[in-house]
Amino acid sequence: MQEASEMIFYAHNFMANPLDIAYRRRSEDDQHRETFHYHPGLEVLYIHDGKGTMIVNNNSYPIKPGMLCIFQPCQLHHLTLEYDNGQVFERSLAVFEPTMFEDDFRQWPSLHDFYKFIHRGELPVPCLYEVHDPHLSSVFQNMHERYRALSDLDDKQEEISLFLVTLFRAMKQIWDRQKGRIPAYRPRHEHHRVERILTWIEDHYAEPFRLDEMARALHLSPWHLSHLFKQATGISITEYITTRRIHLAVQLLTTTSKPISVIAHEVGLTNISYFCKLFKSRMGITPLQYRKKWGTS
Repeated sequence: MQEASEMIFYAHNFMANPLDIAYRRRSEDDQHRETFHYHPGLEVLYIHDGKGTMIVNNNSYPIKPGMLCIFQPCQLHHLTLEYDNGQVFERSLAVFEPTMFEDDFRQWPSLHDFYKFIHRGELPVPCLYEVHDPHLSSVFQNMHERYRALSDLDDKQEEISLFLVTLFRAMKQIWDRQKGRIPAYRPRHEHHRVERILTWIEDHYAEPFRLDEMARALHLSPWHLSHLFKQATGISITEYITTRRIHLAVQLLTTTSKPISVIAHEVGLTNISYFCKLFKSRMGITPLQYRKKWGTS
């Protein structure tokens, strides 16, 4: 299994192309790379077929057919997929900037509230299981076929608005049906241990990292700790901590005016030269260039 070597930020120009849509996109034989990634838009992911593990918000979830996932803007997430015995990963998805279409929901107060909750609320879980909804699948299929035939941006905007209203109406019905059984799963014992590791990292990633101290705190041997984490996520603990630090740096660069030296310190890297070099190796540009390109403050 290849170890992921970087965190990926999927930049997207939503003004030029307001929607990334796919219907039954298929990966096999390790085509879908294992990596932590995030993007500025909201992603709705419907899994038709697949097996593996998903990590979101320090929690792990088994990947199964009929799974509906929601990744909020700039939410770090990771998928580890299994391709043994001809297993494939097949999914439909939509990625878009939710604030661009919020006005389209205002005439339906209940649906509007659900739309706002999905893209900026505190979701109890990022995914629902056993959805298996033919209508939801057809919503993706119809939009995927229509969207490819459109070239005019105004036509695209109108079609996207209609698609999102239809999609979120279907999602709301699914969410309401499953309300009584959220969260939809109980983690297996090995998943629970990985979640404890992730929680510890979340509390300490901005501090100097020592594997032996972490192992002692979690009552595991350093070898067992490293092996357990690598087996569950496909990457090492050190790589994940680096990923988490860069992710926080990205958030601080784009949402605050804090000096880069302060940001480096807040993410646990007191050597600013090393921080800038590490950031560029992961993101392709320096922290200052990144702030100029993506910053909103």
